[in-house]
Amino acid sequence: MAAYFSAERAIIHRRALLGAGAGLTAAVAAPIAASAQGPKPPPETPPPVTRILARYIVGARYQDLQPAVRKQGARTLMNWVGCAVGGSRHETVDKAVAALGPFSGKPEANVLGRAERFDPVTAAFMNGVASHIFDYDDTHLKTIIHPAGPVASAILALAQRRKVSGADFLNALVLGVETECRIGNSVYPEHYALGWHITGSTGVFGSAAACGKLLGLDEQQMTWALAIAASQPVGLKIQFGSMTKSFHPGRAAQNGMTAALLAQQGFTADTAAIEGRDGWGQALSTRHDWAEVTEGLGTRYEAALNSYKPFACGIVCHPAIDAAVQLKTQNHLTGAEVAAVELHCNPLVQSLTGKTDPTTGLEGKFSIYHCVAVGLIQGAAGERQFSDAVVRDPAVAALRRKIVLKLDASVPPDKCDLTVRLQDGRVLTKHIEHAVGSLESPMTDAMLEAKFTDLAKDILTPAKTRRLMDLCWGVETLDDAGKIAVSAAV
Repeated sequence: MAAYFSAERAIIHRRALLGAGAGLTAAVAAPIAASAQGPKPPPETPPPVTRILARYIVGARYQDLQPAVRKQGARTLMNWVGCAVGGSRHETVDKAVAALGPFSGKPEANVLGRAERFDPVTAAFMNGVASHIFDYDDTHLKTIIHPAGPVASAILALAQRRKVSGADFLNALVLGVETECRIGNSVYPEHYALGWHITGSTGVFGSAAACGKLLGLDEQQMTWALAIAASQPVGLKIQFGSMTKSFHPGRAAQNGMTAALLAQQGFTADTAAIEGRDGWGQALSTRHDWAEVTEGLGTRYEAALNSYKPFACGIVCHPAIDAAVQLKTQNHLTGAEVAAVELHCNPLVQSLTGKTDPTTGLEGKFSIYHCVAVGLIQGAAGERQFSDAVVRDPAVAALRRKIVLKLDASVPPDKCDLTVRLQDGRVLTKHIEHAVGSLESPMTDAMLEAKFTDLAKDILTPAKTRRLMDLCWGVETLDDAGKIAVSAAV
């Protein structure tokens, strides 16, 4: 979490420097600065990143996965399935089903938590949307990629068309997560600062790699799959707070599967599409550290660094929510006794989640004011706290107006101090060093099960929920990974 926050702080600092002094825009100032320094040396020839990555994916075996990586893969799957089931009844998914369902091909794959079946490519999109709509899915904190959505959505749909073992499925999941996170590492934070929603723009590589692995692509085909994926980035940060944010992992899942299927048939692409001149890296970022992609493959796993959200909103809000929930629990607060609230935090909190008057649940996820208010009133910040009804609740809105931010760049963004002044004159304070859900304070397996159960409530029966969780935990032993999707259908 600290790596993400420090990177974001660096972006804001660099933007400030670009806008300071002579008042030149970055577009004007950069060429002038470059000309003053004389001619640039010729760019170094990058390593064959696309092919190196493809060769690794093709040769990587389930037996080579470290036990800790396998365990984290199962946790990633468990969390993702719960999020997909929980989000399946949201109006966003209803609209997607209504719009695209009539155009679907042969109904071979399930949408988790629903009765409809679609062709695998369409089902991958639907599950990707459902799993991200609550902003409750997994997070690779170094890049703030939500890795599972683009990958698991695609391979679970594919696994219903062609039978794959649970071990092969888990291996593909880990490889897909590894691929997208390593590519994300190579361009973050500059890529993110340009406005890209990195889950969509890198998730397509994860989907292509994982689907290609299950399809048994050879090195040349896998290289083409990654290269085709490079031509399909998706996702803009301007969409945060709207239905289209969840479109990004859905489309990334769909695009990556398409890339793998095309490559299987010999559909060609430039084999340096990630690193080459006029390729993905050059087009989408001002910095490229290709060693982040190629070094330590098979020994250093980004997939082992995945984290899981206890709160259904932007990660920068989590320390403040943690503080609010603790104060609510310890002091039996209702919200009515609160006179004023002050949150001492880094400016990034306001920059990324500063919506003061949200009107929908999706907007509430990007309002630090709403997050703190529901934490103090309801002692939770799950998906129910980000419904339209709760966002528009007069009591919640009234408390939001009592919250002020004390912005301080010296406060690390993954920490905060929350001060609550009560009507009777008492002052309550809470300091958060590491929020629950961070790598320093991860969610336990029991916490993941409680989250899953809450998400599946009113969608699956308790017995079916238990069965589905057991399948996720025991994915390595399954003879048919598609059973997970079948068990999640209604």
